[in-house]
Amino acid sequence: MDRLVLVTGAGRGIGAAVALAAAAQGYVVGVNYRRDRAAAEAVCAAIAVAGGHAVPCPGDVASEAGVAAVYAALDACGVPLRALVNNAGVTGRVMPFVEYTAERLRTTFDTNLLGAFLCAREAVKRMLANDAGGAIVNVSSAAARLGSPHEFIDYAASKGAIDTFTLGLAREYGERGIRVNAVRPGIIRTSIHASAGAVDRVERLGPQVPLGRAGEVDEVARTILWLLSDEASYVTGALVDVAGGR
Repeated sequence: MDRLVLVTGAGRGIGAAVALAAAAQGYVVGVNYRRDRAAAEAVCAAIAVAGGHAVPCPGDVASEAGVAAVYAALDACGVPLRALVNNAGVTGRVMPFVEYTAERLRTTFDTNLLGAFLCAREAVKRMLANDAGGAIVNVSSAAARLGSPHEFIDYAASKGAIDTFTLGLAREYGERGIRVNAVRPGIIRTSIHASAGAVDRVERLGPQVPLGRAGEVDEVARTILWLLSDEASYVTGALVDVAGGR
């Protein structure tokens, strides 16, 4: 147990799938969550039952104080940080652009973008101090190139910024052995659609995907774990679509 990965927003959906897959590959997993302690504890329990090790890391990544709390929990476990999966993200309700409020926009950008920046900053500090390199995977979205009109343009814009962030960070720290990539999921079967007020979104849009179906969280998780692994040792600055051709 000499490698630690932090997965933000790991209590549900893609984050939970990544946490479980990482534990199965021998990582100690920092399971971050903001509010849903029960969901995060269930992920930690599942990891323990399978013989793995998890570190609960409560904290809102949209704030400096929240990120400090997350990394305090990680540092206390005594295992060097080798990887970060910036997965935490939110969408507002599906609505026309002209109805967006400043509060909605702040929530979207603070969580999806500021949170990714802050978590990556702290991860890079530790990877440089360990002088052993590392890997970061940012969870973007196919929305970054589609724009999400009539649904959540703000979410799409935040993910477009994540793509740019990925490219810049990869080029700045590649010579220090830190690889940075992004995955861009498409229509994936998670609860995020219902929370945005589009309960039928997966069923409605899934058949329109070139592969004829929505994706599953495990399919995204496998791609993320590959990007973290030595099998992707010459991959950095890549934006990998996991979107069924959409």
